[in-house]
Amino acid sequence: MKKKTIRGALLIAVFLYLAQVGWCETRQGDFYFSPMFGGHLFEGNQNIDNAATYVLGLGYQFTDQFGAEAMFNFTKTDSDPGSSDIDVYPMHLDAVYNIFPDQKCVPYVAAGLGAISFDPHGDCSDTEFMMNYGAGIKYFIYEDLIALRGDVRHLISFDHTQSNLLYTAGLMFNFGCDKPAPAPAPVETVVAPPKLDSDKDGVYDCDDACPDTPIGVSVDAKGCPLDTDGDGVADYKDECPNTPKGAHVDARGCWVVEGVLFDTDKVDIKSQYVQELDNVATVMNNNPGLKFEIQGHTDNVGSPAYNQKLSEKRAWAVKNYLLKKGINKDRLTSKGFGFNSPAATNNTAEGKALNRRVEIKPLF
Repeated sequence: MKKKTIRGALLIAVFLYLAQVGWCETRQGDFYFSPMFGGHLFEGNQNIDNAATYVLGLGYQFTDQFGAEAMFNFTKTDSDPGSSDIDVYPMHLDAVYNIFPDQKCVPYVAAGLGAISFDPHGDCSDTEFMMNYGAGIKYFIYEDLIALRGDVRHLISFDHTQSNLLYTAGLMFNFGCDKPAPAPAPVETVVAPPKLDSDKDGVYDCDDACPDTPIGVSVDAKGCPLDTDGDGVADYKDECPNTPKGAHVDARGCWVVEGVLFDTDKVDIKSQYVQELDNVATVMNNNPGLKFEIQGHTDNVGSPAYNQKLSEKRAWAVKNYLLKKGINKDRLTSKGFGFNSPAATNNTAEGKALNRRVEIKPLF
């Protein structure tokens, strides 16, 4: 008996060592059956020949590691004296513990209770209760469904304290629920920094082509102030909205006859300004639905009454030139403003020169 115990322990140790190589998978909820073939070694004092044995195992996994298995063995052998045939039926229900259930090669240990029945031909059968323990390896060769299996068991009967050793190998076929999909890898959430709109115009700074727009000013999709008449002066700065296309405007957005300035106390149009006035006539002809007011201005040299008359004369001079260029008289009016609406400072000679001017205002 001691020799069989030592041999059984050595075989179990070999199985556990080999099982540390590879990867495997056993799963909670699996049901399996396992046909195997091997050898049955009997205790020497039983006077029974060692022989081949056939095994069928039926098992269920309660968890990935713990399961239960019913084992049914059949061994056909002879007795030493008389060589009469004996059929031996070891049967046992075992608890099974899978040591590395998440690998391809799964080592396990098992222990349980059962019975072993001896049925000699031509004589009475004998059944004895027994316990068993052992170990084995399951090596999966097709996904989680089919595995090669090796198993070693030490059987110890209660009645006569007899010791048997079973070593078997075969296949295991797994059935059961699908293996749950692995949990997806956590996705790192990148929190984008908040978008800023420093000038509060409704367009984020990263998209704003015109930062620092004054609060309350209407802007376009690029964040730039609106310029409805397209004269290059934003609406919120434009003192003369709806200037016709092509008209030259100053920084206020007002249509100024560019370069047509007057000498002090003069109303005559100099020859060098004729081309500019011709351009004005072209713009007016391109906008036949518009009427215009010709506005004359002066610097502050002289009395208000004198400058009022002077500004009216300057406006009339430009109006008269445009009438000669074919602009209908119904579309033109003239008005003088004296020095009440300066375009520049009157404290310098340059500013006074800019104020001796004519402006054109569209009328709607």
